[in-house]
Amino acid sequence: MRRCSDVRAPLVLAGMSLAMLALALAGCGGSGLSDSSSSATSASAAGIWTGTDSSSGLSLTGIVNSAGVADFIRSDGVQYVGSVQVAGDTLAATLDGYTQFGSQFSDGSISGVGTLNATVSTNSSISGTLSFTTSGNSASSSTWTLTFDTLYNSSSLLSAISGNYTDATTNDPANGTTVSISGSGAISAQNASNGCVLNGQVTVQNASYDIYQVTYSYASCSGADATLNGIEFTGLALLNTDVSPTQLVMGVSGKDSTGNGYGIVSGLTAG
Repeated sequence: MRRCSDVRAPLVLAGMSLAMLALALAGCGGSGLSDSSSSATSASAAGIWTGTDSSSGLSLTGIVNSAGVADFIRSDGVQYVGSVQVAGDTLAATLDGYTQFGSQFSDGSISGVGTLNATVSTNSSISGTLSFTTSGNSASSSTWTLTFDTLYNSSSLLSAISGNYTDATTNDPANGTTVSISGSGAISAQNASNGCVLNGQVTVQNASYDIYQVTYSYASCSGADATLNGIEFTGLALLNTDVSPTQLVMGVSGKDSTGNGYGIVSGLTAG
């Protein structure tokens, strides 16, 4: 059987925009074992999912862990983050939406909230509608058609993800830096151009599946990036070892002390 990696384009981001993020996974599906507990009448949404957001025409990558925590990342860096619930083959979720830090929705806002109502087939597909309203009160509706990606069935190990990565992602505060992940999962970076110092932790929830949990914060950022100082960012990541060099995609979000929300998508290249 042909592996998903045989047709997947590399997640090479050096010198490229966030539009390359989802292209490496788009259109690649398959079957495999899910780690989500389920009954005879309930499907599982756990997996890595790829497809298209109809309203923008942009590629979409969904990361859903076995606890139902989800991060749907659009190729322009917009994230839709929340928890999904499945009853039978019906999926429902309330999702917070964030633009990539430094970017805006068309009405000038940077966040919003939406609901996803979809049908899910375990290890196969998610198909439904996202109804989304920005904090500037602009409403939109989009159809999502997503396919399960067998990359999910790769193991997640701290020994596999540890190493040095180059960050060349548009509007990422760590752009231009080396992001290091230690053997214990400690993640760090320092950007001389804006002063930002990143420190955090990568952890493994289930070693059988290719989803990692990420937590980090910034300190010492200057200029426009100073907004990020002290915010605790949390999210999910996937590691693509089927390409060379290895690619790491992280999507995180967090809120400041006044409740303003921010999102950061990082596309990292090993080496």
